Amino acid sequence: MIPLLGIGAKPAIVALFLYALLPIIRNTYTGINEVNPSVTDAAVGMGMNRKQLLYRIQLPLAMPVILAGIRTATVINVGVATLAAYIAAGGLGEFIFGGIALNNTNMILAGAIPAALLAVLFDGLLSLLQRIQLRKARKAVYVLPVALLLLSSFYLLPPAYGSRLLAGFTPEFMGRRDGDLGLRAVYGLQIRTVVINDMIMYKAAYEKKIDVISGSSTDGRVKAFDLAVLDDDKHIFPPYYAAPIVRQSTLDKYPELEPALNKLSGTINDSIMTELNYRVDHLKQDPARVAKDFLVAKQLWKPARGGTKGTIRIGSKIFGDGYILANMYKMLVDGYTDLQAITKTGLGGTKICFDALLNDQIDLYPEYTGTGLLVILQAPQPTIDSLIGYKQKVYDHVSRAFLQQYGIKWLNPIGFNNTYALMMRRQQAATLNIRSISDLKEYLER
Repeated sequence: MIPLLGIGAKPAIVALFLYALLPIIRNTYTGINEVNPSVTDAAVGMGMNRKQLLYRIQLPLAMPVILAGIRTATVINVGVATLAAYIAAGGLGEFIFGGIALNNTNMILAGAIPAALLAVLFDGLLSLLQRIQLRKARKAVYVLPVALLLLSSFYLLPPAYGSRLLAGFTPEFMGRRDGDLGLRAVYGLQIRTVVINDMIMYKAAYEKKIDVISGSSTDGRVKAFDLAVLDDDKHIFPPYYAAPIVRQSTLDKYPELEPALNKLSGTINDSIMTELNYRVDHLKQDPARVAKDFLVAKQLWKPARGGTKGTIRIGSKIFGDGYILANMYKMLVDGYTDLQAITKTGLGGTKICFDALLNDQIDLYPEYTGTGLLVILQAPQPTIDSLIGYKQKVYDHVSRAFLQQYGIKWLNPIGFNNTYALMMRRQQAATLNIRSISDLKEYLER
């Protein structure tokens, strides 16, 4: 529905309505079709026409099957509705996806438990309706669709906010100290926000559906959609230098793995990573092709040896640079060692990737020092304040802590700093004379 209706509540409601039709229509057809033929024959013999046959015989007899379909559709839609958070439609999904991204179990449960209870509640209410005689329930049958329509119309009304600009932030950014929480605490930034998936927020900004987004500084869509990065003049975003993190037990078992992975160290700066991401995110090129082209240009690519010594499982988050780096590391492992590498890409946010690493489901994945410091280690504020301006100190701190607490080693940094950033359309930022986050705050307060 996004190409037709954009983002927000409208496409979510329409999509959920269409999604619910299949079990209802299928059960309605099945229920009517399985009415005993002798009953319908008797009704026809009594002189009933097709309309009378449908409303007086077939529908009442098929009602238990029809209501079972409605109950199934209701329970499924309560769960599917949480996905609406990805397209700025709000809902309990904001807690679920934010918790997954932030490694926050309580946040996940704050969304998942109410969603489960809602499903059980609606299923129970419909089971009560199923026990009521059809004539007694007729008024409720007429009133229910009207009530749902009215509730939906209230949901679709534009919110009455004071802010003139609308921000779209990812679920992870909303709950991070170097995200929306930091913007409010350090800058005092008060801007109306919607939660949105990072896969669509850049285009939404370009199409003027939102004005400010929480992007990544090396994302190729910054270039593709001509966005301006606002200066973080109060420095709430720590360094986000990328490096592979590997299970120490894997390195002990295969010591040749570390030298192969470190061949990528220092080879990719911010502008190179932006260009690589541009090819994947905007030009839609295959990440494996982009990875190979880069390694060939740097004279790092070698044909796969077809090793049989062991298998290395390489994971990645659901971002363009994660896909690219995972493929680069696969090619380095295949070409420089007698090991065989496989990729498990698109694992979602930080929690999923890191838990997979801890649980021995993958052996390594590319991570960022700022994420390691704030999301995984959840360092106390005094520690953050003492480190945030120094990329080497952040790297040294997370390296020591990860090895001591988790038995995971940070290898040498790749070179680029994929820090968080606030972005606006370049033309809009120039027109409003907004160059920094402080300028944005001042504009909102005018």
